[in-house]
Amino acid sequence: MKQTHYGFTLIELMIVVAIIGILAAIALPQYQTYMGRSQTTRVMEEVSNLRSIIETCMNDGRNTIGAAPGECDPGATGSNLIDATIGVSQGAVVLQPGTGVPQVGIAGGVVTVTATIGGTAFSPLLTKEVIWTRSINGSWSCSSTVDAIYKSRGC
Repeated sequence: MKQTHYGFTLIELMIVVAIIGILAAIALPQYQTYMGRSQTTRVMEEVSNLRSIIETCMNDGRNTIGAAPGECDPGATGSNLIDATIGVSQGAVVLQPGTGVPQVGIAGGVVTVTATIGGTAFSPLLTKEVIWTRSINGSWSCSSTVDAIYKSRGC
């Protein structure tokens, strides 16, 4: 009488578990870096989107941020990646709870648009800033306090 055994041996199962563990150990840090970089890029683009509105305001001579007539209303959309306690609305936009907007400042013709990362962002990014600056001559530059591993190429 011939007996046929089906299934895996213990050593085969242990090898599979070890391979899965090795793959997870390699993939998880790479995924976390990707998450941080993608969130930084998103915040950078959300700040960057305000540049055209600010350019229009500056060209029209509206050098004060606000919602009143004659003031520049950035009209920024709330983001869950921007700190809601710092990123309060500077114009007529009503923000959803837990969302913040980049803050616009104008001093002596120099404009700074600053987003403080917070909310649901990846923990190493919390309290870091992405800043777009417009010089008096109208050129824009980007700077950031985000760690180099999470910085996007545009900033």
